[in-house]
Amino acid sequence: QVRLAENGGLSVQTGGSLRLSCSTSGITNSNYCMGWFRQAPVEEREGVASYYLRYGDNYYADSMKGSVAASYDWDKNTLYLQMTNLKPEYTAMYYCAAAPSTSFSSCRVLSAADFRTWGRGTQVTVSS
Repeated sequence: QVRLAENGGLSVQTGGSLRLSCSTSGITNSNYCMGWFRQAPVEEREGVASYYLRYGDNYYADSMKGSVAASYDWDKNTLYLQMTNLKPEYTAMYYCAAAPSTSFSSCRVLSAADFRTWGRGTQVTVSS
């Protein structure tokens, strides 16, 4: 059973940086799409970035492209989201998610409905 646990959310000022982490367990092969999503109050959950474990391919949604970079450390079984040049509109709960996948093309869709396993989230607050 795959389990995910996010960490690293903080309150920061505009222009600051953060690195979110998502510890994983139960992922036994590389045929997985990992996703980062965000959800602000009264908003729908929105895809931010995806990372295909098999080849290390990334996809970034337009909303935060240029401010985020996803990576995975196989030694630590941890997914990361490096966030830079943070803006107040990035304030949200950030979630990581996992879905079995045999191709990057499906990973690029970054639809929340396609992901089976979710963490509990970590709060990022950006103040002006």
